[in-house]
Amino acid sequence: MHCLKSLRTANPGILQLFKNAGISARVGADSIVLSRSQKPVPLPCWASASPHIHRALHHQKGPDVDQGHSNRSRLMSSIEDLLFYTISEGKEMIPLSQFISALRKTGLLTSDPRLHDCVHQMRQLTRDSIGPVMMDKKLFRRCVGNNIMLLTKAFRKKFIIPNFEEFSQQINKMYDSAQQQKGGHVADYIPQLAKFSPDLWGVSLCTIDGQRHSVGDTKVPFCLQSCVKPLEYAIAVHEIGSERVHHFVGKEPSGFKFNKLSLSEEGQVQQQREGLYVYGIMGVCVLLANYSLLNRSFQSERETGDRNYAIGYYLKEKKLCSIEVTCESGSVMAATLANGGICPITGERVLSAEAVRNTLSLMHSCGMYDFSGQFAFHVGLPAKSGVSGAVLMVVPNVMGMMCWSPPLDRLGNSVRGIHFCQELVSHFNFHNYDNLRHFTKKHDPRRRSDEDPNKSVVNLMFAAYSGDVSALRRFALSALNMEQRDYDSRTALHIAAAEGHVEAVIFLTEICKVNPHMKDRWGNTPLDDAIQFGHNVLVSILQEYQSVYTDSNSPCDTDEQKSTLDTLKGIV
Repeated sequence: MHCLKSLRTANPGILQLFKNAGISARVGADSIVLSRSQKPVPLPCWASASPHIHRALHHQKGPDVDQGHSNRSRLMSSIEDLLFYTISEGKEMIPLSQFISALRKTGLLTSDPRLHDCVHQMRQLTRDSIGPVMMDKKLFRRCVGNNIMLLTKAFRKKFIIPNFEEFSQQINKMYDSAQQQKGGHVADYIPQLAKFSPDLWGVSLCTIDGQRHSVGDTKVPFCLQSCVKPLEYAIAVHEIGSERVHHFVGKEPSGFKFNKLSLSEEGQVQQQREGLYVYGIMGVCVLLANYSLLNRSFQSERETGDRNYAIGYYLKEKKLCSIEVTCESGSVMAATLANGGICPITGERVLSAEAVRNTLSLMHSCGMYDFSGQFAFHVGLPAKSGVSGAVLMVVPNVMGMMCWSPPLDRLGNSVRGIHFCQELVSHFNFHNYDNLRHFTKKHDPRRRSDEDPNKSVVNLMFAAYSGDVSALRRFALSALNMEQRDYDSRTALHIAAAEGHVEAVIFLTEICKVNPHMKDRWGNTPLDDAIQFGHNVLVSILQEYQSVYTDSNSPCDTDEQKSTLDTLKGIV
């Protein structure tokens, strides 16, 4: 990365922060185009998991049923199988590209360092394969390996933003809206900044769970400029401590221009010491210099020479404001602040909780130059802007964002960046003082759609009524109680048995292990419903299952008799 090249002699703390942000490289697996004919199967593999089901189907359908299947072990006994069939929608084999697409919808990218082993396996298979690559259950197990916990959490929609695909679509709309803003001027007092096109515009975000989304010119490198100040301040607090830092650096926003010099009442030159202004960050750099690389040389300068020249040369050597990032890497840095100092895509602690808290406090009060008060009032989130057109913004405990567009307003902030931030908090309840319970005009992307228990019962019963095994599988993967009852005390197994849905009944019995003896308000069991509506195959299946369930569910249950659902609840 460009930022790493300019940090060869920089402070180790900031080097680590940028290293974590840019650790992942692009992986070419996203662009694989795959196709291969797929053999049709009469029932999904879990339909043949149990011998008593084979006997029932064979008795009803005759000798065409493959007898060899009766010797198979239970194929959905592990969480890997349940996850695979959730992604494949019950198919035995899917293109590798379908798995990658499903992954991206959760917000996980193949460039995520946590998925390194998984992506490495997929790339190796692609290289070794002569034709297109298809993924079956065995290959899926091989690929997911150590990532099963992360992937299960993703597909259970347990990330901070459960419906990430819908959230990303809304971000794209806001991006398009901000792109229509044509005002502002590119900063020209720094020659390099003047070279950028005013049409460049990019937005990247990264959540505290490592979900990422980018739109626009997010791979174009640009200078951080003042956006580096909160990062350097955070590292100083992390390494030296808040008390020592604020012995030299103030906290109050001055209301003056960011580089203004003024006289004190005694007639002495007074420099602004607020942490995110020029002289405040100079003080931070001096502290880091004393702490690390330039201790002896700085002590000599302080004793003999011009303080400001020493600081200036230090900044020149470090080239902090000239560090280049992209929107994508910048969003990971912002997400590290949102996540309390822990990088979301590596799990490594980069900053202390105290350093992050103090940094966000200063960003909230004075991070947007002379627009800081307005920004805090209307947007209500900690942010820092730079004259390169960058806006680094943090939604604490949710996500970090980096917006970049070179045209600036008269206060030195990105025109499109400010517009985007305002649109974001107008639609979502991200403002620090939005009431999460009673402010219903805004959307909360953190809320899960199945949080309403009444709605979950309706959805479960409708899936059973329509025989939608894919939906039932999603409910099971999300650890929903598959024995929930409706107002008539009927379970999903009652509904599926009454409607004659063989696959749904097999899934509920073989995989979810629901109780077949539960009675509705008329005293009927699922078997009674199957008999009443003349579904003979289901009658045989449920009779066999009842006998097995009665034998294996005595008061002394063993660990081997726990359902996949119980296993899922235990590991995630």
